[in-house]
Order: sequence, then C-alpha cells, then structure tokens
Amino acid sequence: MRPVVALLALVAIPTFADSNLPPAYWANRQLPDASQEAKAQALMEELRCLVCQGQSIADSDAELAGDMRDLVRRRIAEGETPAHIRAWLIQRYGSWVSYRPTAEAAAWPLWLAPVALLIVGLLLVSRRIMLRSGR
Repeated sequence: MRPVVALLALVAIPTFADSNLPPAYWANRQLPDASQEAKAQALMEELRCLVCQGQSIADSDAELAGDMRDLVRRRIAEGETPAHIRAWLIQRYGSWVSYRPTAEAAAWPLWLAPVALLIVGLLLVSRRIMLRSGR
C-alpha cells in the first residue's frame, strides 16, 4: 500500500506546481502603441526565462516569464528605456538573465577563446604546410 501512495504523491506534485492565479495583464497582450510594443518585444527576446532557461521570455509559456513580460511592457509604457529595464533585471537576477554578452572581466575568456583557437588553428595549418613543402 505504501508504494502506491508514494507513487500517487509523486505523480500529483506537478499538478500543484503552477498557481491558480490568472496571468498578469500584459503577459499575453500587446501594448496599444506599436513603437512601445516593438521596444518591449526586442527586449523580451534578449531576456532568458528563469524557469525554462533555454528560451527567451518572449517564447516561454512559464508563469514567471509571463510576469516578466508584464513587467517589461508596463515599464516601457511608463517611459523607461529598454537599457534601464535590462540593467534593473540584471541587477536583480544576475547577468545570466540576459542573452546579450556583457563586458565583465568574468566573460573575457568567452570572448578570447575563439580568437585563441583561431590563432592555434592557423599556426597548425601553417606548420603543416611548411612540413609538406619541405622547409
């Protein structure tokens, strides 16, 4: 009997994962001003969903992503710049929330690695060519 109860409890857990609250007002609605909506959409494409992690908040169906879309649209409608909203979200959630690379010192290896690999590749190719030509 205990294994059956444990199995039923595990199956029921995902049922309670989402809240029963309605989505935020601007989560799935567009702003009436087309230029503001374009700014909001561009920003939402740059922000990572904190739940899905592989999708932007524009593409995610997660409840938190809907709340973040609502926040972005409300702040854009109030006149805030996308850069200010993005900076606020990065301050709150860390630079990981943004798909746009940062200029932080911790990210330098990510920028330098492709250049270093290209240089190493060119050196190997040039060495191979020299060995074949008999120099």
